[in-house]
Amino acid sequence: MNYLHCYWYIQTCTSGVQIPQCLCPKDQTLKEVITKPSMWSPILNSCYLRMSDILPLDVIGRRVEVNGEYATVRFCGAVPPVAGLWLGVEWDNPERGKHDGSHEGTMYFKCRHPTGGSFVRPNIVNFGEDFLTALKKRYVLTDGPDDDEKSCSLKVGSKQVQTIGFEHITKKQSQLRSLQDISLWKCAVSCAGERGRIAEACPNIRVVDLSKNLLSTWDEVILIAEQLKDLEALDLSENKLQFPSDSPTLTRTFSTLKTLVLNKTGITWTEVLHCAPSWPVLQELYLKSNGISISERPVNALQNLRLLDLSSNPSIDESQLCLIAYLPRLEHLLLSDIGLSSIHFPDAEIGCKTSMFPALTYLIVNDNQISEWSFINELDKLQSLQALSCARNPLTKGDKAEEIIIAKIGQLKTLNRCQILPEERRGAELDYRKAFGKEWRKAGGHPDPDRNRPSAEFLSAHPRYQLLCCKYGAPEDEELKTQQPFMLKNQLLTLKIKCSNQPEQQILEKQLPDSMTIQKVKGLLSRLLKVPVSELLLSYESSKMPGREIELENDLQPLQFYSVENGDCLLVRW
Repeated sequence: MNYLHCYWYIQTCTSGVQIPQCLCPKDQTLKEVITKPSMWSPILNSCYLRMSDILPLDVIGRRVEVNGEYATVRFCGAVPPVAGLWLGVEWDNPERGKHDGSHEGTMYFKCRHPTGGSFVRPNIVNFGEDFLTALKKRYVLTDGPDDDEKSCSLKVGSKQVQTIGFEHITKKQSQLRSLQDISLWKCAVSCAGERGRIAEACPNIRVVDLSKNLLSTWDEVILIAEQLKDLEALDLSENKLQFPSDSPTLTRTFSTLKTLVLNKTGITWTEVLHCAPSWPVLQELYLKSNGISISERPVNALQNLRLLDLSSNPSIDESQLCLIAYLPRLEHLLLSDIGLSSIHFPDAEIGCKTSMFPALTYLIVNDNQISEWSFINELDKLQSLQALSCARNPLTKGDKAEEIIIAKIGQLKTLNRCQILPEERRGAELDYRKAFGKEWRKAGGHPDPDRNRPSAEFLSAHPRYQLLCCKYGAPEDEELKTQQPFMLKNQLLTLKIKCSNQPEQQILEKQLPDSMTIQKVKGLLSRLLKVPVSELLLSYESSKMPGREIELENDLQPLQFYSVENGDCLLVRW
């Protein structure tokens, strides 16, 4: 173990007293104190310690756990007038503390929060244990009462050797060597332990979860990782780590690492870039809740990154995102809960594609402050975007928000984790074309291409509108007439009903509300045609697009969802 007694002992006939170096009088060595009994008195008055008290050699900066709460040691020494050795700790949860590191007017250490500090006795502090000890506790069964009684014969050279418990030990070793994916979450791991023991005991580990432990420095992480030659994924979340201020010496320690999770570790963007050259094949990097600001562009670093999670870092804004916009392989970008309200790609004009984020296919911007449609318009400039999640933003609170997003981003295939079906896209685009038709006309739009000159202001607000007119045709005057929504006659659709697989069946004509669900339409047709509802299949042909058939496959959606209009023909099969 990397622990030493930090006390020297003075033996007397009645008691043993441990003297911390930090409590020796100024300019006095431990040897001088021990050999001069006249100097014992002030020390004995301020610090009487039990023989069993043990502290790590490098106690300052160590991560500790006290009664289930996590903290960092900031001070070790006496706190007069109370006798004894004290540790000054800064709690992760500032509400757990009592002060800012001061006592009776003396500042012993500093805290980021006025109530983030406390003084605690060393004997109630858990400094953790080494990696292998924690691993054995988690994955190897505790010795049973009969283990010592088991014996077997082993041939060593020409001699037969009787062994006790050998079979059980071999089984344990086999268990450890076969491990590939391990979780030591909240196991109080604080160090690597004796060099080489991890590699010897469990050489095949590929995935390691070390989140919420007591690791204090990145150097200690390296001591663990260098013994796992096949390490592919490492989770260090909620370890308050001290990272190197300069780029560490390049080694092959992380040469196989593809996924690294550093959520709530306190890492800065500068420290990320310092360490990044040591992660040559890294594909996924999670940096959630670190208070990160992106201060510089990653040059010759993170070039293989496919996923980057910057969620819950409220200092990040759209200007900082430009610094990571040219990571060549970045496909997934997570920006939830950063306070984002706008985004702009200045290199692309309206209707053009940006060169920024060239490989980005999936963007997550949940729980932000997005309230303007210009944000969505900009996303249509991304050349590879196929999936978007933007839940719980002011912009998405309206009933029609998702339909408008689908209409505004032409290549989108998934929205808020739901697949966009072809008929859903068609319905959204037709509704959008109709909803803004009057505005388009007022801005200079016209069905005649030679007279179609919508204003720049309209095109800026609706970059895809012209494309939708080319795709479906310009909205006709009849479509743009204002309907009176409270009068049933203005909501009725006159539809033809044709039985596709029954040519002898007469074509029917019915008036149906546009709010009528497909399920209710099937119920009506079931009664008319004397066919069970479960056997009916519905589709329709638009009078504006003859020869093209659109399936009505979602029973819960109304006719208007599929943009069914007057004069269209319902096709029925069974």
